[in-house]
Formats: sequence, structure tokens, C-alpha cells
Amino acid sequence: MSWAMEEWKEGLAPRVLQKIHELESQVDKLKKERQQRQFQLESLEAALQKQKQKVEYEKNEAATLKRETQSLMELCDSLEKAKQKISHDLQVKESQVNIQSGQLNSSKKEIERLEQELKR
Repeated sequence: MSWAMEEWKEGLAPRVLQKIHELESQVDKLKKERQQRQFQLESLEAALQKQKQKVEYEKNEAATLKRETQSLMELCDSLEKAKQKISHDLQVKESQVNIQSGQLNSSKKEIERLEQELKR
């Protein structure tokens, strides 16, 4: 087949043959360069896809962390409110205990006074 492709060149002037050879060499060189660039382009496209996937993953991760943070902040708020309620309830109960303790002391004194009266 190569012979048939070269047959058309028979009878051409040496200068023309030289120019044809130069052009064929240039075509081969350009074909190789095109293949290299095509390979580079495909490699860059693959790298770009990988980066896009990484960015998408990071976006999803950031969104997940943001939701988790929001959830934790709501939980903290809820726990803070519960703590405040428990603290308030504790103060109320301590106040009641103090009142009852005072009443108990008064009752004890009253009992002692009545026992002293009974003894007389």
C-alpha cells in the first residue's frame, strides 16, 4: 500500500520531491503534536472532573457540617433553657426548705415552751 501511495510521486523534480518530503514530515510532526495535545486535553479534562467532584464533595461536606452545627446550637440552647429552669426550680425549693426549716425551728421552740409550761 505504501508503494501505491508513493507511485504518484514518480517523475517529479527532485526539488518538488524534497518539498513534498518536507511537507509530509511537517504533517507527521503536526499529527504527533496534535496527538500529544489531545492527550494533554484529555488529561486536563479528567483532572478538571476530579476537581469538580472534589469541590462538590466539599460543598456537601460543608452543608452537612453546617446542618450539624445548627443542630448542636439548637441542642445547646435547649440544654441552657433546661439548666436555667432547673436552677430556678432549685432556688424555689431551697427557698421552701428555708421557710420550712424556719417553721420547724419555730415549732420546736413552741414545743419546748409548751413542755416547760406543762412541767410547771
